[in-house]
Amino acid sequence: MTQNTPLSARLPRLPLHPDDVTQRVLSAAQLRARGVSAAQASAQCLPGGPWQHLLPGVYLLHPGPPTGQERLRGALLYTGRPPASARRAPAGPAETGYGEAMVTGVAALALHGFASVGELAALHRIDVLVPRTRRLRSTRFVEVLRTASMPTAVRVGEVPVAPVERALADAVAGTAEAADVRRLLTEAVRGGHCEPAAVVRELSEAKLLGRPAVVGAVDALLAEGRAVAEARLYAMVREHGLPEPVWNVELRLPGGPCLGGVDAYWPDHAVAVELDSRAPRQGVPGRRGGRAQEDPQWAAYAAKREHLERLGVTVVRLTPRKLRETPDQQATVVRTALMAAADREPAAYVMVLPR
Repeated sequence: MTQNTPLSARLPRLPLHPDDVTQRVLSAAQLRARGVSAAQASAQCLPGGPWQHLLPGVYLLHPGPPTGQERLRGALLYTGRPPASARRAPAGPAETGYGEAMVTGVAALALHGFASVGELAALHRIDVLVPRTRRLRSTRFVEVLRTASMPTAVRVGEVPVAPVERALADAVAGTAEAADVRRLLTEAVRGGHCEPAAVVRELSEAKLLGRPAVVGAVDALLAEGRAVAEARLYAMVREHGLPEPVWNVELRLPGGPCLGGVDAYWPDHAVAVELDSRAPRQGVPGRRGGRAQEDPQWAAYAAKREHLERLGVTVVRLTPRKLRETPDQQATVVRTALMAAADREPAAYVMVLPR
């Protein structure tokens, strides 16, 4: 081999596989681990060359436009590289190079399967969460979001992705249109991706609940979540062969005050089911901070339950999340309460009214 041998011929043979995105997009550190120097990599990216600079320190090892998956991997390699002070050794060929970085926002929702955000390849921007101490800049199609509260990533394939609730909050933070916010939040619940309370908690911790585009969308979110939870409750009763209750009624003492509404009631057993679909209040402690604050909804719920149980009515509290994740277990809880009715003292007579 002579000095006039083309540089491409002097490159180490790289194990490129057309169907493996991890071999088509590599960081400078990963190239060094494969025997490719920075000068050699840069020479490959000259006009008409076989490679291209995708992002600072990240190379696309073919001349065509990057696919959505290639842009995604490039974004994670760029944001996941260690700080300069920590770069003591090159990354090994088997390392992902992503560090603590994870995809969030609209790109994460696309990976979670949200139909309303479109295909990953069509997105103009990829949001990536990194620890607050990182000093990376947003560049090209990568938006760097620094945070003091990194969530635990979930894996979609080999890609680290923020949980749905956090990804939603980050997507909403970058969305100005109320209709777009409403569409995202509605799909989150209707599609079974998460529960409304978890979404509202994240929006509260991100201090987004006061935004005009968010206020009405949250109301729609809670209404949608309530409807979905009620449908799951109906399905649980019928699919598990429980006695048919009276649905969505108000209980009242004869000639006395209202005792409150319940979602299902078995008069012969004095057993009531109430769906706890309360939304967290702003200021409730969370991962992003906040001061403890008494929840008036919880206080009212507890007082109602205590009053009913003093009258001999058993109140079973079910959450939308439990109904979604463990309907069999929740049916057993209700069935046990119904069976135990025979061993209790007779309950006070209460009137059952539609609400």
